Amino acid sequence: MALSTAEISDLKKAKNLLETPGLAARISDLVGSPIESGLKKLPESLGAVVNDVARKSIEKALDVALLTIDRDDRGASSNWWHKLAAGASGAAGGAFGLAALALELPVSTTIMLRSIADIARSEGEDLNCPESRLHCIQVLALGGKSKGDDASEAGYFAARAALAKAVSDAAKHLAGKGLSHSGAPAIVRLISQVAARFSIVVSEKAAAQAVPLVGAFGGAAINTLFIDHFQDMGRGHFIIRRLERLHGPEEVRRLFETI
Repeated sequence: MALSTAEISDLKKAKNLLETPGLAARISDLVGSPIESGLKKLPESLGAVVNDVARKSIEKALDVALLTIDRDDRGASSNWWHKLAAGASGAAGGAFGLAALALELPVSTTIMLRSIADIARSEGEDLNCPESRLHCIQVLALGGKSKGDDASEAGYFAARAALAKAVSDAAKHLAGKGLSHSGAPAIVRLISQVAARFSIVVSEKAAAQAVPLVGAFGGAAINTLFIDHFQDMGRGHFIIRRLERLHGPEEVRRLFETI
């Protein structure tokens, strides 16, 4: 069955969201200067630290974010509530700079994952299904490229394909064992792959918050952009998932690439 006019419009919206400028560009617009210079000033050793913090943040956020969603609700997602909460946590991070990252990021990531799950629910995802819940985590990998990506691996569908097996393996594990076995190899492998991409965006956020003049207000603004970026990724991703359930992945991708 062909997509309706409304569904084509939804697909266009999804593509626009998924191809919006990255977080670095948004922050550069906010602070009025390119963020690349800030990234160059970060110590080289910070990359490993950010990746470790990102991975631990995802691990901690997984249970909390997905267990606090009302899975039977079918109303609109509460994007603004989550933005306010993220802004509040970012204010603390901005006040204390990089030193607060290990404390602030798990809170921000939990809020963000909860928001992504809320968006997924509003787009018809069954959050009782392990695969749907893991797709919420996968969204964190859609917001930034891995350092090993080349131009052919940078698109939305390429990013999904790179994580497809890890999501499938983790979903099979969760279906049989549940979140109580979240330290299993399949879950750890997925979180590590997501963290490798997520940490790139976290580094951009950290570079902006490390600027001495940012302060609490700037930290709140940057964190609001941070969650807004991933809300856009989540909305685009779950619109496409909804259309794929109705029309099949091949047809949706074909139309996506012709828009």
